[in-house]
Amino acid sequence: MEKMKLKMLYSDFKPDIDIIEAELEKALNSTSHVLNDASLHLLRAGGKRIRPLFVLMSAKFGQYNIERMKYAAVPLELIHMGSLVHDDVIDHSDMRRGRPTVRSQWNNRVAMLTGNFIFGRAIQYVSHIEDPKAHQILARTMVEICNGEIIQIEDKYRTNQNLKDYFRRIKRKTAILIESSCEVGAVVANVDPLNTQRLKRFGYYVGMSYQIVDDVLDFISTDKQLGKPAGSDLLQGNITLPILLMKDHPKITRFIERASKGKVTEAERLEMLQIVRKSDSIKKALEISDRYLKKAMKEVENLPDNPAKKKLKEIALFIGKRKF
Repeated sequence: MEKMKLKMLYSDFKPDIDIIEAELEKALNSTSHVLNDASLHLLRAGGKRIRPLFVLMSAKFGQYNIERMKYAAVPLELIHMGSLVHDDVIDHSDMRRGRPTVRSQWNNRVAMLTGNFIFGRAIQYVSHIEDPKAHQILARTMVEICNGEIIQIEDKYRTNQNLKDYFRRIKRKTAILIESSCEVGAVVANVDPLNTQRLKRFGYYVGMSYQIVDDVLDFISTDKQLGKPAGSDLLQGNITLPILLMKDHPKITRFIERASKGKVTEAERLEMLQIVRKSDSIKKALEISDRYLKKAMKEVENLPDNPAKKKLKEIALFIGKRKF
């Protein structure tokens, strides 16, 4: 049902998304069989292509041309993909989207070089854009993602972190990419500066909501829905919003301590999931996500009348209410 709804939301942009998909496959072609197979392995695992969609929707408020916009949309998705490959190495993840990760299918060295290769392709693609501001935005985005990864490593299993730490982390790990997708789309399409800033803020708020929902789904979804064990974030030491809102619970504190030593049993994982699901932290986390969504909607309201305005609202609401 959720996937059908997403397809309906994409319908107006399907021909252009298909162009982006073809360009992604082209971008990941390599003379090295290993790099080629590893990169395409991730691409064919699927994905929502949220970031390219935000590039295209934002561009609709300016001079829209898919042949120009693809050079903005493709690098944003490539940066996202490269960061996922590196993420899986850092977190020792074996599964993503129900399929073995690159590090699991090959090894950590191949995964790190694959991520670097994908980042390199992103830089090649953006070189087709003449506006230096687009280059600056994408460079800043890559720097911030790396900062976010380092912060996440430093924060692993750290029980004395606060909400400010969490929001700073997810801004750099997730929100920055969606914010930049909206901003780059607007810049390349020559949207006026005022509305470019509105689209940028919209992307930031949606990105924050997106990651909070993602963190909630890690606890309330099934292993099958997630394509990996539910509660994986906490098992890997990533203390997300639902846990921060209940981290003084004695059993959760003990679970984090045991997870840091790699001693968690399957029974303990299932017990932890039940504790989180029965707490009010899920509801509180979703309320915070909704606050970000409301801020995003205010930014959309101030944009000029345009068919894309309704689409921005619909996609944002889908992100905030999604079940996968």
